[in-house]
Amino acid sequence: MIRLTLREVADAVGGRLHLADPDAVVTGSVEFDSRQVTEGGLFVALPGDKVDGHDYAEKAITAGAVAVLAAREIDAPAVIVPPVSEAHTRSVALTGDKDGSGAAVLAALAALARRVADRLTAQGLAIVGITGSSGKTSTKDLIAQVLSPLGPTVAPPGSFNNELGHPWTVLRADENTKHLVLELSARGPGHIAALCDTAPPRVGAVLNVGSAHLGEFGSREDIARTKGELVEKLPEDGVAILNGDDSLVAAMAGRTKARVVLVGEAESADVRAVDIVLDDQARASFLLRAAQGEAQVTLGLHGAHHVGNALTAAAIALELGATVQEVADSLTGAQRVSARRMEVTTRPDGVTVVNDAFNANPESVRAALKTLATMARSGNRRRSWAVLGVMGELGDESVRAHDEIGRLAVRLDINRLVVVGEQARAMHQGASLEGSWGEESVLVPDVDAAVALVRAELAPGDIVLVKASKVAALWRVAEALLAEDAR
Repeated sequence: MIRLTLREVADAVGGRLHLADPDAVVTGSVEFDSRQVTEGGLFVALPGDKVDGHDYAEKAITAGAVAVLAAREIDAPAVIVPPVSEAHTRSVALTGDKDGSGAAVLAALAALARRVADRLTAQGLAIVGITGSSGKTSTKDLIAQVLSPLGPTVAPPGSFNNELGHPWTVLRADENTKHLVLELSARGPGHIAALCDTAPPRVGAVLNVGSAHLGEFGSREDIARTKGELVEKLPEDGVAILNGDDSLVAAMAGRTKARVVLVGEAESADVRAVDIVLDDQARASFLLRAAQGEAQVTLGLHGAHHVGNALTAAAIALELGATVQEVADSLTGAQRVSARRMEVTTRPDGVTVVNDAFNANPESVRAALKTLATMARSGNRRRSWAVLGVMGELGDESVRAHDEIGRLAVRLDINRLVVVGEQARAMHQGASLEGSWGEESVLVPDVDAAVALVRAELAPGDIVLVKASKVAALWRVAEALLAEDAR
C-alpha cells in the first residue's frame, strides 16, 4: 500500500483515532489475518464464525502493525470506524457478523481502498475490472500475465473477488504499480456497482452470461443486468471489452458511455481468433487478428473455452499499449496460476487427473466435459471418467440442468460417469435415460465412495475429470487419486 499516516487513514474511512499517534505511518501491507501482519502494517479486525479479529489486536501490534482498523475500542492503537445501516449489514455476506461490526469494518476498508485507488489513478495506474458467470479467475490470471511485461501488475490470488478480497487487492498496489486487475463477483443486483465504486475501472470486460447463481438471480436476463453494472460504471474515456459471441453480453454495448471493443470468433469482432485448432491435449492454437495486426498463439491451457478468455486478455493488453506480437508471445507462454481449475496431472502409471473442482455451473461443466472428450480421443483412445457432483445455486432449474449434463456425458462418449451425492442424482438419471447405459453411470453417496470406486477400477492410461461446485469439495477425489497410496 502507499504510505499513509493514521490521520489520513482515519480521514479516508470517516473514523476516529484511539490510543494512536496521528502521525504514525502505515508502511506495510493491510491484513485481516494476524499471522500475515508485517512491520508497519495495518490489521483489519473482522468477526468470524469462531473468532473475532478484535481479540487478535494485541498479537497484530506485537507482530509490527502500526494500528488496527476496528469497530470498537480495544487496548491497542486503532482507527475506530463508524457504524453502518442495518440494510448495508444485510447486503454484506460476512459470516459471524452478529452486530454489524464486520460490515462496518468492510465499509471502512472499501473507503480506504477508494482513497488509495484515486491517488494512484491520478498518478497513472490503470484499473481493469472483469466479470462474467464463468471463467473470471482463469481470465484474470491470463490478463495479469499478459500485462506484466508492460509494467508492475497487481491481481488477486485465486477467486478473491468479494467485499473483502476486492479492497484487499486494491491495497496491494503502490506507487510502482502500473496495472491493477480486479475480478468482480455478485450475489445480487448492485454488488458489482458497489465494487466499482471501491476502485473505479477504466477498462472493463464481461466474459459471458450463464447459469451460475441462477437460483439467486431468477433468470439469465437478471444476471445480465447485474453483470452489466460494470460497463455502466466505465467513464467516457474508458473501454468496454465485450464477448461478441454472447448475445446478452454484446447487448451491453448500449449500456455504456465507454468505447466498445468486441472479442470473439465472429467476423464482426474487433479482436478475433481465426483458424482454431485443438491438439491432443485440448490446447488451442489460433491466429490472433486485430486492427493492429495478427500473430499466431498457442495456448498451454487445456480447453477450447480458453480461446475466449485469451481474446479478452489480448484486447485489454492491446488497449494498454502492447503490440499484437507481444500479446501473442505472452499468451503462448502463459501458465495456469490458480489451483483446481483445469489442473492436469499425469501419474507415473499414465493415469491423468484433471482437477477442475474449484467450482461448477452448467456452462463450465459442459466445457470441461468437451475437454475431457478431446483428450480421451488423443492417439490411442483412452478410457475417460467424469466424476461430477452438484452444481449449486441453480434454483428451479437444478433438476433440468443436472439432467442435461448427464445426457451430454453420454453424447460425448464418456466411458464412465460417477455422480457424487444425492443432490446431483438427476445427472445420473439423465445419463441412464439418454442411452443404453448400464453400469457406465453410477450414483455414489459421497467422496469416500467415489474414491473407492474409481481406485478399484482405474487402469493405467485412463483419464479422470473431477468437477463440482465448491460446496461438494470434490477436489478431495482428485487429491486422493494423486496421493502416493493411490499409485
